[in-house]
Amino acid sequence: MSPKVAIAQINSTVGDLSGNRARIAQFAREAAAKGADIVLTPELSLTGYPPEDLLLQHSFHSATRLELDRLKNELADLDNVHVLVGHHCIRDGLCYNACSILANGSIIGTYFKQELPNYTVFDEKRYFTPGTEPLVFHVKGVSFGVTICEDIWFPEPAERTRAAGADVLLIMNSSPYHMGKMHQRPVIVRQNVIHHGLAALYVNLVGGQDELIFDGCSFAMNRDGKVCVQLKQCEEDMEIVSFENGNPVNGRMEEHPTVEKEVYRALVLGVRDYVNKNGFPGVIIGLSGGVDSALVLAIAVDALGPEKVRTIMMPSPYTSEISRIDASDMAARMKVSYDEIPITDCFSSFLQTLAPQFANLPEDSTEENLQARIRGTLLMALSNKFGSIVLTTGNKSEMAVGYCTLYGDMAGGFAVIKDIYKTLVYRLCRYRNTISDVIPERMLTRAPTAELKPNQFDQDTLPPYEVLDAIVKMFMEENKSVNEIVRNGYSHIVVERIVRLMRINEYKRRQAPIGIRITPRGFGRDWRCPITSKFRD
Repeated sequence: MSPKVAIAQINSTVGDLSGNRARIAQFAREAAAKGADIVLTPELSLTGYPPEDLLLQHSFHSATRLELDRLKNELADLDNVHVLVGHHCIRDGLCYNACSILANGSIIGTYFKQELPNYTVFDEKRYFTPGTEPLVFHVKGVSFGVTICEDIWFPEPAERTRAAGADVLLIMNSSPYHMGKMHQRPVIVRQNVIHHGLAALYVNLVGGQDELIFDGCSFAMNRDGKVCVQLKQCEEDMEIVSFENGNPVNGRMEEHPTVEKEVYRALVLGVRDYVNKNGFPGVIIGLSGGVDSALVLAIAVDALGPEKVRTIMMPSPYTSEISRIDASDMAARMKVSYDEIPITDCFSSFLQTLAPQFANLPEDSTEENLQARIRGTLLMALSNKFGSIVLTTGNKSEMAVGYCTLYGDMAGGFAVIKDIYKTLVYRLCRYRNTISDVIPERMLTRAPTAELKPNQFDQDTLPPYEVLDAIVKMFMEENKSVNEIVRNGYSHIVVERIVRLMRINEYKRRQAPIGIRITPRGFGRDWRCPITSKFRD
């Protein structure tokens, strides 16, 4: 009889050791009831990923070990079911990223991750020591070798596992999402599979953790390098994989979504987990009548339900009636709470108070920023009073060049579309309207405007968003120089201006709330540019 392996795509929460233990146990029992001999859970499934500086706390070590022992005993009645659990392990004073195999009330083996990533969002070398030894175990005539995430991106761990006698690689992962990542992973796994003649089962974490999204998309791959089982994106999922002659057989194949669909799902998951895992009762969104706040509202409702979403429209003397109508219209379509709090009186009071200081000086962006800061203060007051978190609505294009107001529209707790270019904002809005028509068409066709002064439009200050987004992407994500970007057909003057704006607005981004990362490089843990710097490209 051939073995059956359950790929258990679990949503773990960092630090919720007892909750994660219960989740693993639940999946293990469901898998055992379906005949599974092996249950494969994600990397650090017991602790959550990434635990970061929790790993520096001695109490976290002892609590993790206690929960691992509890899980081992709790699953002791599952006869001959091998449950692979990710956790950290302290041995001889060193910390390892580990996987333990629980079976029949014992730990029959522990594997230490050999390749430690230390780039983009990863800093595992800060915490972990690399392992060196393979771990192979045998179930019903098939030899299974354990690897963890980054191990599969290098040839040596798979070589050692193959040399130790493995027929199948079991790969535990907490691989963060960015656009296209679900297509990249099978390519990397396929290289090892074909080179070493090993089948592979790849399980990935699912869920949101601060700015990171883990999208699941676990899969099984046969020795020929063909994906034969594909699990869901951005949802908990489990699939029992059967084997014939040591090779996984064809099973369920979930769809490969469009870019817009995969990004939208990731944003919904990120909002849901950030709000719920941190215990907020709901969210507050300042509506402007524009596409950015419209997209954030749609995501929030899809993530949390309309009953947990409150919207506030705060018209100023420059807010058009069209914006008020469209904001109210969308709130009604989404069935959320909607209030209007005019800021004209507050704005007048500020101007009056500051009049002696501003005497004989012309109006400029100061008066524009005052309106944004009044709105930010009102939203944060409501958040303070009712406990709901403010979702900010600024996009990546604006964040890149500082087209945002510190302590104004940047005020809030979670920046949902912080890593979404303006051009993608429009694409996501149109995608959402294919599900149901919730975003008024006029929002998608009007010229974007901050409405902070008469007849104001974004393109009065910025180049067209198609140009801006392309320049920011090349500079930020592709590390191209000014001259390299210019050689791609862009004006030298425009490129230099955009790069200068990115540089001088770094101080703003450092004070912005965290937000969901969906590109290979977002303004967050993988963007570490100095604020004080004299270097010029």
